[in-house]
Amino acid sequence: QVQLQESGGGSVQAGGSLRLSCTASGSYCMGWFRQAPGTAREGVATIDSDGYISYADSVEGRFTISQDNAKNTLYLQMNDLKPEDTAMYYCAADPRRVYVCAPRPAEFGYWGQGTQVTVSS
Repeated sequence: QVQLQESGGGSVQAGGSLRLSCTASGSYCMGWFRQAPGTAREGVATIDSDGYISYADSVEGRFTISQDNAKNTLYLQMNDLKPEDTAMYYCAADPRRVYVCAPRPAEFGYWGQGTQVTVSS
């Protein structure tokens, strides 16, 4: 059983930064997803046990996913935030995959409760 807990969300102005944390990450596919009201959950970034990283085009160059295995913690550094980044952000795990994550929500079986990120213009 994988239990995940996000933290670090909040409200910032456009151009600001936030860092999200997720405890209880592991040596398998981990990812960050987000969901805005009225929209489908979408992948933001994934990282596999080799450190291979994939980003959504909308966040490439602004967000950085990383993992501290000693602390069992997954991070998402978000810079140059935009109002369209406003969403509930979720940490997720896919223990079935060690390499080559599939950045689709349906592939991830374990989820945190989410942390809200709100970006004002």
